[in-house]
Amino acid sequence: MGMPGTTELVIIFGIIVLLFGAKKIPDLAKGLGKGIKNFKSEMKEVDEVAEEAPKKVEGSEEVASSTQAPKTKTEV
Repeated sequence: MGMPGTTELVIIFGIIVLLFGAKKIPDLAKGLGKGIKNFKSEMKEVDEVAEEAPKKVEGSEEVASSTQAPKTKTEV
């Protein structure tokens, strides 16, 4: 079952026009485009936040220092 041919695409487009009307199709496409744009920008923000977060690796000084017991008043 491969890609639909030209005839199938024309039939699908005709059904969409009948269901939504010719005036609604540009609004639907515009809304879909805005949704995709918002999704991409949110994904970019998530990637930027993930890159800014410090990466802690087992055995590094950051992990070792954060796992030490807190100092008591006599040790300070």
